[in-house]
Amino acid sequence: MLRRTLLQTGVAFFFIRPARALARILQAPPFSVAETETLSAIAEVVLPSDLSAQERKRAVDRFVAWFVKYRQGADMGHGYGASTLRQPSGLSPVARYPPQFVALANAARDRGGATFAALPAAGRREIVEKILNEPQPVNRLPAQPTGASLIADLMGSYFTSSDAWDRCYRAQILRDYCRTLDNSAEQPRPLQAGRT
Repeated sequence: MLRRTLLQTGVAFFFIRPARALARILQAPPFSVAETETLSAIAEVVLPSDLSAQERKRAVDRFVAWFVKYRQGADMGHGYGASTLRQPSGLSPVARYPPQFVALANAARDRGGATFAALPAAGRREIVEKILNEPQPVNRLPAQPTGASLIADLMGSYFTSSDAWDRCYRAQILRDYCRTLDNSAEQPRPLQAGRT
């Protein structure tokens, strides 16, 4: 019996895990090239204007990576201080985005643009403001994507990030990093020039 258990464990470790890893590598990306360009064009008008192009790209890449890493049915654990487990994760919110990308493309065509990304920033901003206010205004940015609003999800992804917290306080808050208690009584260090 012990030999069979060891054999099953060995097979699972050496064959099943690599197969799952390979399946993740071979899965289709959550966004097409055109959709990623649209996300970048949205980021240009909804994220702080003093972000560099590289910082905006990092924000879009972080948003896309969240969907690459998303696993349906994953154990959600429990919240801090809660004793009950949450329901496993549901379907990826990315499935709710295609009609929203189409709406952005149609709005751009109505304004004479070939694509949303091809419109001037002012035109993109007007479209984004209209979408965020109709039919029901978006009053809250989600901490993680929900699929209800592509634009709000992208904004929420950035504005709840460690980079945004550091920029807001102009200090190295390092919100998403594990720090020791050694220097917890000290004020956070100011941001270095060129780092946001």
